[in-house]
Amino acid sequence: MSEVRIGLGRPAAAAAAAVVLSLTASGCVTVHGELEVVPTTTKAQAARALDTFVTAYNKADKTYDRAADAKYVTGALGAIDAAKLKAGRAVNPQGNPSFKPLELTDSHYTIPKKAGWPRWFVVDSANNRVADSRWVMVFTRDDVDEPWAVSYLTVFRGDTFPEFRKDADGWAESVAADDKKLAMRPADLSKKYAAYLEDGGDGFAAGPATSEWRAARKKNGTRPGLSTQFIDEPLTSGDYAPLALRTEDGGALVFFATRRYEKQTAFAGSDLPAVSPSVKALMTGDAKQSVTYGFVSNQTAHVGSAGDDVEVLNRVEGITTAEGS
Repeated sequence: MSEVRIGLGRPAAAAAAAVVLSLTASGCVTVHGELEVVPTTTKAQAARALDTFVTAYNKADKTYDRAADAKYVTGALGAIDAAKLKAGRAVNPQGNPSFKPLELTDSHYTIPKKAGWPRWFVVDSANNRVADSRWVMVFTRDDVDEPWAVSYLTVFRGDTFPEFRKDADGWAESVAADDKKLAMRPADLSKKYAAYLEDGGDGFAAGPATSEWRAARKKNGTRPGLSTQFIDEPLTSGDYAPLALRTEDGGALVFFATRRYEKQTAFAGSDLPAVSPSVKALMTGDAKQSVTYGFVSNQTAHVGSAGDDVEVLNRVEGITTAEGS
């Protein structure tokens, strides 16, 4: 898993919430989460979900056993994690020889109020993996009987992370995917970002995850003896759907996912770059003249009011497929 990052702030912890219940005429108890705007969970429940995730993540990372954390990761992180564990087990069947337990401390919980499913909340924590950084995780679930699972994981450093808007009780504000008051609807962000990476254009502020990355791709696409083609695709449905929180400035912080393919083709008389053992474990076909790598990435972006450029704050990605020919 690799990351491109810019900055972090400190979301405040949320207070506990009461679940709204009513008694129907038949005597059955109904949870009105489908209609009422209520907090998606309580801080105590969120803390338990975080502990459960860390325990499962560490077990999977130590043993390279996908079953250990399959219920607790989903969406973009689930795709990245599954490929990492598959490759790790193929290379080291006995487990991770360099295992170091993940430790998350100083955790802050940002819990929005919203109606309907999915339910979700955000945790940012100090960690023992990347110095002077915060892991920012989005926990989500689609039903009260499902476990909380992390769908997005991004890494921030510094102190420029947008502050979330909170009400008097400390609950955050969820932003609808079709919010038209923003510079770009959250529902459109993945599609427009993928198009920008391929073709350029307006709408995105310059930075490491936008203009600088496009320039790097252009440079890497014309190496002597090797041609590299890039294809970017949006990921927008199911557990890959974008999620957004209102920021203090009236904009939104949006979590969204994309997929990309990089096809490397060697010219006659030239060799392909060496393929690592972990990537070979994911590969189908035989890399004789070309190899196509598939990546899933999740991004966070600050989306301001109409007329503002979208600021892609960071990107975390992992290779998920490889195909040789």
